[in-house]
Amino acid sequence: MSPVIYELMLLNKRSLALALLTVGCTLQAAEALETDICIYGGTSAGVAAAVQAARMGKSVVIVCPDKHLGGLSSGGLGFTDTGNKAVIGGLAREFYHRVWKRYDQPEAWRWQKREEYGNQGQGTPAIDKDLRTMWIFEPHVAERVFEDLIREHKIPVHRDEWLDRSGTGILPVRSVEQAGSAAPLGVKKDGARITSITMLSGRTYRAKMFLDATYEGDLLAAAGVDYHVGREANSVYGEQWNGVQTGVLHHRHHFGAVKEKISPYVVPGDPSSGVLPRISPNHPGEYGQGDKKVQAYCFRLCLTDHAENRVPFPKPDGYDPGQYELLLRIFNAGWRETFDKFDPIPNRKTDVNNHGPMSFDNIGFNYDYPEASYERRREIIKEHETYQKGWLYFIANDPRVPKDVQTAMQRWGLAKDEFQDNGNWPHQIYVREARRMIGHYVMTENELLKKRPTPEPVGMGSYTIDSHNVQRYITPEGYVQNEGDIGVSTQGPYQIAYGALVPKRGQASNLLVPVCVSSSHIAFGSIRMEPVFMILGQSAATAAAMAIDSGIAVQDVPYPKLRERLLKDGQVLESIETAAQRKVNIDPRNLPGVVVDDAEARLTGQWTESTALPPFVGVGYRHDGHAADGKSMARFEARLPRAGRYEVRLAYTPNDNRASRVAVTIHHQSGERTVSVNQKLKPPSGNLFVSLGEFDFDTDKPASVVVSNQGADGHVIIDAVQWLPK
Repeated sequence: MSPVIYELMLLNKRSLALALLTVGCTLQAAEALETDICIYGGTSAGVAAAVQAARMGKSVVIVCPDKHLGGLSSGGLGFTDTGNKAVIGGLAREFYHRVWKRYDQPEAWRWQKREEYGNQGQGTPAIDKDLRTMWIFEPHVAERVFEDLIREHKIPVHRDEWLDRSGTGILPVRSVEQAGSAAPLGVKKDGARITSITMLSGRTYRAKMFLDATYEGDLLAAAGVDYHVGREANSVYGEQWNGVQTGVLHHRHHFGAVKEKISPYVVPGDPSSGVLPRISPNHPGEYGQGDKKVQAYCFRLCLTDHAENRVPFPKPDGYDPGQYELLLRIFNAGWRETFDKFDPIPNRKTDVNNHGPMSFDNIGFNYDYPEASYERRREIIKEHETYQKGWLYFIANDPRVPKDVQTAMQRWGLAKDEFQDNGNWPHQIYVREARRMIGHYVMTENELLKKRPTPEPVGMGSYTIDSHNVQRYITPEGYVQNEGDIGVSTQGPYQIAYGALVPKRGQASNLLVPVCVSSSHIAFGSIRMEPVFMILGQSAATAAAMAIDSGIAVQDVPYPKLRERLLKDGQVLESIETAAQRKVNIDPRNLPGVVVDDAEARLTGQWTESTALPPFVGVGYRHDGHAADGKSMARFEARLPRAGRYEVRLAYTPNDNRASRVAVTIHHQSGERTVSVNQKLKPPSGNLFVSLGEFDFDTDKPASVVVSNQGADGHVIIDAVQWLPK
């Protein structure tokens, strides 16, 4: 039965009940299940939270739309995005240890010899088997580990249960305050306290504490908690990498990776012929502005080239080869990176992610997913499935595809022993971003980049600030381009605030949110990693149990006691770097003009942080270790406030061991110019910076300065770049 029809039937039942009550009749309500902690969502965060609650002696239930536990961790994302593994502790590390234990058994290696795969994904030396971890795994292995944890702790899981998000109709509402009488019927509150939640099935759950562990944030929204969808403008939180990112090309997921520019038109170069499928004709927006668009979704596929376990790519219903005309043009332009993200996992399988200008990411087809009805979400998911299956089928079968690419693709197929109840297709789409709570504390890129301290940390992250593309548009020059892809290093681990897990005071006093955490779009780009979700799930459950014991709101949980318990249970709350409490030497925000610190630069090659020779901008500077190999580069980019002439200056710490010739390239309005800087010499008296010259810049694209160690004869230093208007 259609969920839409089912929701309407439920509404009619409620209307009938009210009518009967008015004439003195009563209906026998189904008995509600009561528990200490109710977790909505069967993601990895939900499982970690449930286990922690059980270990703290609380009764707990997982109620979830899912049939399979683990979310993306068991849904195809087996090539784990970890960053610095040393800051992954507690139940998250236990999960990866249990994965290692399974692969330590000979029977786990069915399609491949253990020695053939080697030690990939094993992050801890074999000194102590109780510490061994495995970060790369097959989907069914991850799901088995999650199910083992649930079974061992005797945690009830109510699957295929969908929160009743309906009010006077089936459309989602933004908050109880805005909805009025049309508030969702699935959440009952007494003031700021949630008393119960009800599913479309009619089941009701009462609890002292609730956790929203879904990727979508349906419970927090239905409870009237503030949230945001889309990208904030850079001005909202004082960020650099939020908002529309036209002109910014970080990963090789854009058309800059193609040897020639691609026309977006049906007849190349002729706008009157119409636009090819999957290209937006709309203006992308101005750099740094906010919008309501979200980064692209895809399925993380488990493929295999082992014939005995391989299922040929199926031709999907509704297959239209015309949808891939743009991909054909990309191939014909010489692009050959199709298989660069076929990441190997055990037993001759892969975790395949998006890679390239037109790959698995279904750019622009998910904008209404976060707030959509269940029925509309199913339509979006199906469209993504058709697109991605069609992409594979097109490459493997269409005669126009270059022979070398087609032959290589025909080796692969779906893994027969994965996702067996879903046609070997993942049961979870990669919801990279949906709603994000606006809670007690908002995490931004400023905390991740250590520009300001994070209060009351309950976990850590370290992965690159990573947003996939948001839109595919037509440039003013008449070519196709992707926009929204960001990859900025956090320059080491960062802390995540407890306040990012709890709503604002007065909105929900017994709700914690470990997945759709309170953060900006760009900060969520790093926080959204599966190990971090498990970390935050454990911390949220710990706080929930402590709030129950003290009879207080989640906003009032005493942090010193929470911290003590988290550390006792193995959580990592600070790294060596944060423990040293690195201090800003010279704050770039206090310098004139536009200043980009080395912490914000895009780095390639090896750079080592140092604080040995102050003064310096920010918390330190970097050097290349006197490599002189041409492999270390640093790109400093800035959006200048106005077009015009600027003096460009470079900051470094001088010393006799520095290079006397450092190649610095300034990209300006008329082209580029490379100058040589002698970093043995001190900048002018009383100045941190040396002038690179005056140049004209426009505002259509970022101004950039690139420092390279090519041909250097000593240590190359990067500290900051400054643009001073003339």
